[in-house]
Amino acid sequence: MAKESQNRSKHFAALKSKYQATQYQDSSPASLLYLILRKLDLGIELTDLEFNWLQEHELFETIEIIWLQQFRMGESKRLEAEFSHLKAKYKVAKNLESSVGSVLYPILWKLESENSLTDSEVKLLQDNNLTQIVTIAQDIKRFAELKKKYQATKYQDSHPDSRLYRILKKLDTEASLNDNEYEWLLNNELFEAIEIFEKQDSATRAKFTQLKSKYQASQHPDTSLSSPLYQILQKLDADEKLIDSEIDWLESQGLTETIAIAEELERKREYIALKAKYKASQYEDLSSDNYLYAILKKLDSETHLNEQDINFLRQSQLPETIKIANDKYAFILKAKIVSLIVISDSEIDWLKNNEYEDIIILAQHKHFAALKRKYGLVDPLLRLEPFYAIMVKLEKKERLDPKFVFQLMEEGLLSNDGKIALAYYKLEAEFYEQEFHRTGHKWNIPTASGYWRKADEPQQALKLTNLDLNRVNDSNLKSAILVTRGAAFRDMENLADAESCAKKAMEYQPDSHQPYTLMGAICYDRYDYEQGNYWFEQAIQRGAETEDIDAEIKRVIRSTKDEKKRHEAAEYLLRKDAQRYAWAKSYLKKSQDNSK
Repeated sequence: MAKESQNRSKHFAALKSKYQATQYQDSSPASLLYLILRKLDLGIELTDLEFNWLQEHELFETIEIIWLQQFRMGESKRLEAEFSHLKAKYKVAKNLESSVGSVLYPILWKLESENSLTDSEVKLLQDNNLTQIVTIAQDIKRFAELKKKYQATKYQDSHPDSRLYRILKKLDTEASLNDNEYEWLLNNELFEAIEIFEKQDSATRAKFTQLKSKYQASQHPDTSLSSPLYQILQKLDADEKLIDSEIDWLESQGLTETIAIAEELERKREYIALKAKYKASQYEDLSSDNYLYAILKKLDSETHLNEQDINFLRQSQLPETIKIANDKYAFILKAKIVSLIVISDSEIDWLKNNEYEDIIILAQHKHFAALKRKYGLVDPLLRLEPFYAIMVKLEKKERLDPKFVFQLMEEGLLSNDGKIALAYYKLEAEFYEQEFHRTGHKWNIPTASGYWRKADEPQQALKLTNLDLNRVNDSNLKSAILVTRGAAFRDMENLADAESCAKKAMEYQPDSHQPYTLMGAICYDRYDYEQGNYWFEQAIQRGAETEDIDAEIKRVIRSTKDEKKRHEAAEYLLRKDAQRYAWAKSYLKKSQDNSK
């Protein structure tokens, strides 16, 4: 018990020393002071009674220590409150988690007290996506610079939300201040800033007057620096393009001369840009009515330059511009070719003259492929030459040279009714018919009629041969016309009229084999093979070649639509002469295959 009392006495003495209460004489642990100091040391709040007791015993140093300790106990809350205020002031996002122990607190404190941050501090904010604080810091710095520039440093507020910052920014853009802003500067005794503004405003108004004169807008009465006219004239003087609404405003004010100047400036800007784009900057004339300007606009709109344009560029020593123009046009032609659009002869000539051989070759192969499809030529080994040239001539409605005709015959392209043969025969028919109308030479009639039949247009042959034979003196010609006309009737399966023509032809030229050959074919068409053979024999007696007769018989059999009749004809021919008509066996086989 004595030990505990001794320890309490020591503890009391230590507390009196700690809280500067040693002048209190009573050292008994039973003293109220011991209770008070124990509570104080444990952070327990004292009562008013205890505070009054300390005052009564003049323990003022102890009271001061208590106050400081209580202030320190509330410091954490004060730090949090101050940090919260700074975060709100500098627009830190509410959802951003940050404590008073974060690096953000000292940065905001420094920004608040010193109005500036180091580069490393700015980077730290940026790395943490705190760009809003960086923006405010930049505004604070800018505000300080403007205050110095306009001699307003005595104004204490440095935050960007200050009205002075908004006013100084207007001054820095040479914008006019309104009456309220001017009065605000007066009320805050910022006379130096006012003086600078007045000098600046005077100079700006003088500039406005000068711009109105320069751009022929002096008649406009408005002198306010907030006028749309001032903004428009500033843009013109800065060589900037006006927008549509600004042009409309000028029109509404009747400032047509200003609009004309603006348009001329725009043309000049465009001209300079085009010269740079098309390597023509060395050409010195800047007038927008210059011929070069028109050429460059054509070039920029993908319009092909004509020979006069190219000559001008050549005379102006602009080879690079010519090269660009030629490359652009060549690219356009190549795109047409790739899109399977046939380019014209003049375009081909242009490519040749400007040495774009690769594009010419591409055009030929693309066109050749298209023509092969058109004329039904499926042979992949068909040579480009001469068959491309042949088909190009047919496309242009030009007659083929004899060499081309022989080459078609060698490929067997004229011995069938393919599209290329029909196109060739039609051209020949049109040529001889035109020759007849041009010269009046009537022997062109049967020639043209024969070609119309080969072109599978027997109706044109009938139309051509429908004439009064009484006006034809030559019996041989009459017979030839009647034979080809009868053959056309036969093509259209009008065998009665075909026979009538054949018999009349025999009357006009009884020694010609052609009417008899026609009669033999007509009989075969009627499946009267015995009678047909009779007429064919008559034709041979009058000079017809056996091979020609056999070819005609073969054509008749091939064109017979009735499968049964074709079979009967083949059997008849084989019974008549199995060796001569051996080809007819194939029709027997076809009939057997079809019956399976």
